[in-house]
Amino acid sequence: MTYFLEGELSQEERDYETARFRVIPVPLERTVSYGAGTSGGPEAILDASVELERLFRDSEPCAKGIATEAAVDCSGALPDVMEAIATRTEAAVASGAIPVTLGGEHGLSYGAVVGVARALGRPVGIVQIDAHADLRRAYQGERHSHASVMQLLAEEEGVVIAQFGVRALCAEEVQRRADFGVFFRDAEQLVTENIQAVDLPEDFPQDVYVSFDVDGLDPSILPATGTPVPGGLGYYQALSLVRHALAGRRLVGCDVVELAPNTSSTVSNFTTAQITYALMSLAD
Repeated sequence: MTYFLEGELSQEERDYETARFRVIPVPLERTVSYGAGTSGGPEAILDASVELERLFRDSEPCAKGIATEAAVDCSGALPDVMEAIATRTEAAVASGAIPVTLGGEHGLSYGAVVGVARALGRPVGIVQIDAHADLRRAYQGERHSHASVMQLLAEEEGVVIAQFGVRALCAEEVQRRADFGVFFRDAEQLVTENIQAVDLPEDFPQDVYVSFDVDGLDPSILPATGTPVPGGLGYYQALSLVRHALAGRRLVGCDVVELAPNTSSTVSNFTTAQITYALMSLAD
């Protein structure tokens, strides 16, 4: 198994008991609706991370420690898989670490967020980078679909959501945004007006979970994803939006999902690994 940032970390920095970050690979691919390949995402991210530099924006997040866990078994019934993911993220938070879940399809975020909230015992807000709202009640008959994950979290778990970069959604999701009080700034406004920072509502939870679907970026930057949509966010823009959203708040967990590796190019793999490391840099 490849460890995140393998070759750059000392034995102490990889120590499971003291690491600030626990990387949890989740090769989930059960409800993809267009392109396939997300099951290979976690391994591709880990492999690409070997080529990252320790230094990111004048800091070395890895100095706080990055432990890489074995992949979650995704072969069972989806509710069981979600509980397995939740058990991992709950254990990470309970130990004082920040879980960094690598996907895999976006449906995994349900289990990851549930585990974090369970460990904290208090409200969690989600900052979501995504081309899609993922607010369908079910998709193709599956409640744990990648297209339904935010609806499930809002309805069943009462999670507060802020969405950035959406540019493909249906009328049902427009209504659900209103029903659940979802805060959003969609891609057309963000991109055409070159918006780099958006203030979250004052009552948005202090504990923030970042869910970064790589299709939130424009396909010209990251083409290897199952559901690419034109008109997406820029690399620096997306990270700037997340950084600003976290100002004065606390990162308690994150996931990076929907990479579908393309064997003809490693650009998307490396970009996704860099995004993962960039999110670690935003932890206090």
